[in-house]
Amino acid sequence: MTTTPERALLPIASGARTRAVLGELLRPRRALAAGAFATLFAATGIGLLTAPLLGRIVDVVASGRLAEAITFPVVALVLVAIAQGAATACGIALTARLGEGMLAELREKFVARALSLPLGQVELAGSGDLTSRVTSDVTVIARAVREALPELGRSVLTIVLTLGGLAVLDWRFLLAALLAAPIQLHTVRWYLRRAVPLYAAQRVAVGEQQQQLLDTVGGARTVRAFRLADDHVARVTHRSNAAVTLALRGIRLVTRFFARLNLAEYIGLSAVLVAGFLLVRSGGVTIGTATAAALYFHSLFNPINAALALVDDAQAANASLTRLIGVSDLPVEAEPERPATPASSSIEVAGVGHAYVDGHEVLHDVHLEIAPGERVALVGASGAGKTTLAKLIAGIHRPSHGSVSLGGVPLAELGPAETRRTVALISQEVHVFAGPLADDLRLAAPEATEDELRGALDRVGALGWATALPDGLSTVVGDGGHRLTVTQSQQLALARLILADPPVVILDEATAEAGSAGAKVLEGAASAALAGRTGLVVAHRLTQAATADRVVVLDAGRVVESGSHAELVAAGGRYAALWTAWSDTRQD
Repeated sequence: MTTTPERALLPIASGARTRAVLGELLRPRRALAAGAFATLFAATGIGLLTAPLLGRIVDVVASGRLAEAITFPVVALVLVAIAQGAATACGIALTARLGEGMLAELREKFVARALSLPLGQVELAGSGDLTSRVTSDVTVIARAVREALPELGRSVLTIVLTLGGLAVLDWRFLLAALLAAPIQLHTVRWYLRRAVPLYAAQRVAVGEQQQQLLDTVGGARTVRAFRLADDHVARVTHRSNAAVTLALRGIRLVTRFFARLNLAEYIGLSAVLVAGFLLVRSGGVTIGTATAAALYFHSLFNPINAALALVDDAQAANASLTRLIGVSDLPVEAEPERPATPASSSIEVAGVGHAYVDGHEVLHDVHLEIAPGERVALVGASGAGKTTLAKLIAGIHRPSHGSVSLGGVPLAELGPAETRRTVALISQEVHVFAGPLADDLRLAAPEATEDELRGALDRVGALGWATALPDGLSTVVGDGGHRLTVTQSQQLALARLILADPPVVILDEATAEAGSAGAKVLEGAASAALAGRTGLVVAHRLTQAATADRVVVLDAGRVVESGSHAELVAAGGRYAALWTAWSDTRQD
């Protein structure tokens, strides 16, 4: 059984680096940020006029003046409401525009870096770690940008200006209101100490849960074949329970957080009401002023609770943000100063050994030479090291020792970019991108003409069904569109291969997911795609080996046989036994 490496999760950015990136994103948008702040400031300032106007109405009523005396404050209240609503809407729109622009730039950087990550690094981390960052983490940040950021800006401004309004009414009202501040500050500190590590752990747990789901669903056939369903269900349950446990801890923490805030509100409002009673009795202020002070403090309930509650969203968003920036900051694969160019499409594997974990080698002293244009089938039992060898040749992993050369040039001298141009690997895991079929094909050749797209589809036997789609090559496929069968998806991948036109192609069990009828179609399509190229086929079906120029048999990480199909069958060795067993199953 092949030994797999321990998970090495993708990095997470530090707090200092996260702040620096936010500063970099904000710098070109300073004018927009200033405009949003000024508009929200004006809206909040206008809204503060409500309490004094209501206080004036109270004084008019308390003094027994004529009803006409309240006309002005009532009209003023209507105007204040209209002006505040308009300014608030404008400020929220500007703040959302600011946040969306920053998020879009960060997301573009993240996607660009994620797409260029070495596949070996992604495999080592587990695809669940990356997918959780690009899905749930982006969702958390987007929600914070669209909802939390504008609300936080309004709340902070309201708190600051309202406290200033209390001081203007009478400095003693401000002192009374500030009695709630120590409880609120202590509550926030208490919360942050617990929330920061909790949310970070929760994001990791969600990533591990997604990875386990991907492993279980993606390997469903193997799980069923080896009767591992109970074990995998237990693993999924364990990962899910861990994520749920952390989520419930977060809910309990938030509940206790708000309970403490309610206590602070009670103490603060009580203090303001007592101060108002004493000041009115002593003649220091009017009843209307005391009413305005109470209304001011009462108006702080929502913004203070919103601002402090948004600490919860901020912690979740910050945890997600550090994960996105951690990937965006990963260094680009180093390219040689003078990248070499392969002289041909030959492959040479010299004394290669490889171990995912020290002391557990998967390949042992493998030697293999493939001539330009030769098609070689790689066969062997599960765990023999076939896929590992294919990935080493494709440059996804670096061998622990020995060397791999393409066209006489070692991979290290070619560099990642030239290696990707020279060799392409297609596995049984094929993705159909959401969008028009023609756009999916042009991912491999952006400048391809309509005739070239049709020619590639025709070569792999897919032109018939492609043109029969409702809108032909313009038909939207993938998620939310027309669903392609497993065979059609693989044909699409082979058509992309033809359009990309690499000189070296590796097919890693590229027909394994199709049924018997689909496999025959795909074997013909694969043969057409390999025409004129050097090909290495990790053979799931030995009919692929029978049509290859040469068959190489791996066993326990070593090359044990090499020759044509006829030669190896006649030799009566390992391959002959495999062929006999395969032929018997075909006849059953």
